[in-house]
Amino acid sequence: MQLDFEKGNGLVPAIIQDATTKKVLMLGYMNAEALKTTEDRGLVTFYSRTRKKLWTKGETSGNYLTVREIIPDCDNDTLLIKAVPSGPVCHTGNDTCFDESNDPAHMSSSEFLLYLEDVVRDRQAHPIEGSYTNHLFSRGINKIAQKVGEEAVELVIEAKDDNESLFLGEAADLMYHFIVLLAQKNIRLDQVFEVLKGRHSR
Repeated sequence: MQLDFEKGNGLVPAIIQDATTKKVLMLGYMNAEALKTTEDRGLVTFYSRTRKKLWTKGETSGNYLTVREIIPDCDNDTLLIKAVPSGPVCHTGNDTCFDESNDPAHMSSSEFLLYLEDVVRDRQAHPIEGSYTNHLFSRGINKIAQKVGEEAVELVIEAKDDNESLFLGEAADLMYHFIVLLAQKNIRLDQVFEVLKGRHSR
């Protein structure tokens, strides 16, 4: 990236966005050294304008921001950094510095479905030891497809009974494993939605 640090007297603003929820978390400033440190370590690092030194977000609280993507704007004088927070971002203890909730539980159903897809894809790109999702990916397409089939059969079996709780549990299991299968096939939910829209218009 050829950023224009001169326009801001050696600094560029960096907007931090949650890579999965898409919520804007905070705004900080970076100089060239802070950007390089961020890229090298994979943790968001700013330049403190008051302390006149670099600081890695979370170095005191432990609530780091793990970088997923760094995007310059059209003028190359502002950065959008998509990151995964490991806890509350604001020094006040709030999820964001704009006093907004970043809890997926507060999302609408449609927002949560897309959030879940992003979480699954993030696990695919950045494996976590002990993750069930990564265990599925490690088994390959045949086992993932088989698991979707098993969950579908279990849902059908529960549909024949009157236990709503068990039915909902199996429906959730099927939906989750279906999203994993889509990710393994490199297909987005939006593509499935487009097919459904096309059928709805007929």
